[in-house]
Amino acid sequence: MAHSDVYPGREFHPWQVWPGAYDNPLAAGRYPRPASTGLKITRQTRIAAMGSCFTREIKDTLIADGYRFLAAEQEHRAARHASAAWERVYSTFCLRQIVRYSFEEWQPDLRWWVAPRSGVVQDPYRRIVVYPTLAQAETDFARHRLCSRRILEEADVLILTLEMTEIWEDARDGAVISLPAGPYVAEGGDMDRYRFRVSRYRENLENLDYIASVMARRNPACTVVLMVSPVHLWTTFREDADVISACGNAKATLRAAADEAAARHANVVYFPALEIATTHRMIHQQPVFAEGRESFHPAADTVKDVMRELYRFYGAPA
Repeated sequence: MAHSDVYPGREFHPWQVWPGAYDNPLAAGRYPRPASTGLKITRQTRIAAMGSCFTREIKDTLIADGYRFLAAEQEHRAARHASAAWERVYSTFCLRQIVRYSFEEWQPDLRWWVAPRSGVVQDPYRRIVVYPTLAQAETDFARHRLCSRRILEEADVLILTLEMTEIWEDARDGAVISLPAGPYVAEGGDMDRYRFRVSRYRENLENLDYIASVMARRNPACTVVLMVSPVHLWTTFREDADVISACGNAKATLRAAADEAAARHANVVYFPALEIATTHRMIHQQPVFAEGRESFHPAADTVKDVMRELYRFYGAPA
């Protein structure tokens, strides 16, 4: 047991007390977690993952370590970062749209962008997914929907990494695009219908509520594991905040929403990837971020720490 001079006579579990505080040890670099976290992951567990750039790190590590990572459409460039051709997904709004189109009919007011000069057809809702023709786009997306549904229905564990609260929203129907990027934007496509804004706690929680509820109906045996991505913002579109403050707000908003979603839904748990990568490594005076141009990404050792703790949290061998 651990103790605190602030609360004399009260005993705490080691994971309830800040590592190194008063006479409590740093626990040899291990993250202070409860003795049991409920969820169990083994190498036979069918794991799917969707989300930000950090999802790619999780995917690569799970596969390298011999875990059963579900993968479809792997010939598709957009599947590099996840279990299907979802591409990188940065907001809970886009995560919600994916779950929706996997199980329901979903037809936004403007489904495809056509680049003004090249005529390339671009999917606004998946990061820089392009096709030569509209017919090819429609055919591939119909196939993608089936693959996406199959992955979500087969998974024992669905990992979602949450990264951004900055969104670009269609003012006509509320659909949220992935990013204002790709050939359509580069060639001067009309973006007037989209408004930039910072999403807030309640609406991000509503998105997570929707995902949890749909997954509970469509795959009741699946546990949704929420993580806040330790990949930080490399830039902000906000005019009222610097990039570090904007990033802090995003992570805090998503962390609070994830905490409430885990409390509300029996099929949702929270894994502290952000806390392990940043605060815990800081306590041990270890570097967090990669060196070089993409210094907002976690370093390779940081990723290893997160994945080692993921295995330890959920009962798989370290």
